[in-house]
Amino acid sequence: MQINQKNMDDLTLKVSIKVDKEDYAEDMNKRLKDFRHRADIRGFRKGMAPMGLIEKMYGGQALADALNSVVSQQISKYIEDNKLNIIGEPLPSEDNDNTADEGDSYTFDFDLGVAPEITVDVTSEDTIPYYTITVSAKAVNDYKENLLRQYGNMQSGEAAGEDDFVVVDFKQGETEVKDAYVALRSIADEAKSIFLGIKKDEVKDLDVNAVFPNDSDRAAMLHMKKEELKDMDPMWQMTVKDVKTFVAAKPEPVTFDRIFGKDVVKDEAGFDAKVKDLLKNEYARESDYRFAADVRDYLLKKADVKLPEAFLKRWLIRVNEGKFTAEDIEKEFDAFTKDFRWQMICNHLMKAHNMEVTKEDLDKEAKALAAYQFAMYGMNDVPEDQLAGFADRLLGDDDQARRLYDKVEADKVVAYVKDAVTLEKKKTTVEKMRAQK
Repeated sequence: MQINQKNMDDLTLKVSIKVDKEDYAEDMNKRLKDFRHRADIRGFRKGMAPMGLIEKMYGGQALADALNSVVSQQISKYIEDNKLNIIGEPLPSEDNDNTADEGDSYTFDFDLGVAPEITVDVTSEDTIPYYTITVSAKAVNDYKENLLRQYGNMQSGEAAGEDDFVVVDFKQGETEVKDAYVALRSIADEAKSIFLGIKKDEVKDLDVNAVFPNDSDRAAMLHMKKEELKDMDPMWQMTVKDVKTFVAAKPEPVTFDRIFGKDVVKDEAGFDAKVKDLLKNEYARESDYRFAADVRDYLLKKADVKLPEAFLKRWLIRVNEGKFTAEDIEKEFDAFTKDFRWQMICNHLMKAHNMEVTKEDLDKEAKALAAYQFAMYGMNDVPEDQLAGFADRLLGDDDQARRLYDKVEADKVVAYVKDAVTLEKKKTTVEKMRAQK
């Protein structure tokens, strides 16, 4: 057996493995004997067919399997013995036909993508901006208004406005529909003037097809099936029973208790202070998010990691066969390589500074994600055991666990960088911060 290596470029190798008969003969004979043992051929007792017949029937498969086994072992051993840090896995060279040469010898060519050596680090001589967002009076007022609207309710009003509802009865001959809710925002624009300013007890004749063009909405409002609409007379008499308007909660102690808990906020001044604290925490998270993005961009530029891109494209097509086309890979390749380089930098810095991701780190991150997902559904006080159970399920999913691991690793790297570099502190507004995303 002969193994030769040729450097195609700095990060791509071609490894040729010449396999002679003595390298694969023993393996091939074992496979042929196994075929013979299992063969059930008419005219012969099971396992007793002549070896010559077995070779004719199964020789090609036995040879292919033996060669594949030997070559796989040798390429793995070569990578290990030469301490090659490869990307992905070896790929058969595109010009490799694997035909026999010199009688019973075969040559197999493989392309290997080599991971570049990364030496990047940061010190106090590196400067990265850190933005602090100013809490403006407008932001406080907007936040307060949103909270008060969130805890508001529907009340009876005088005349219907664009964001209001009207409660109506519909009548057509002997058919009546009671207490139908009509949202003015769902009414066709050309018919909205019929409802704007309408008051309780007003009666109007209405073409429901023109006013409510959506079949599903119209059928639900009239308590009908959609297929019944086509035979329906669209003219109905409508009587307004009530006008409902949304009224924000008042800034008073009972409202503060509902929002923040009993006696946490007692007056308007306390309301302002609490909202300002909430905004500071929210803005701090946005600042940290922006800093993490700036750290990533800074290190990607400083490290300038080179990759065997042609090899990577071939490898991605191979491992995603049937999932993505070459065109798909090409379209997403820049984003993929950016993520790939960032992951390599994170791995390097984690090893260089003896950082590690522990099970406790993963549990904490999984619980935080679980709490966030519950909060999206308005569940903010989930019991600890329920959070732990949800976190365990997240970590039990390989894809979720990998994403959580990468998130924790990146957070640790960003925290290290934040302590090591010089922060160029800058003040900004939330509008400017979000415009830059």
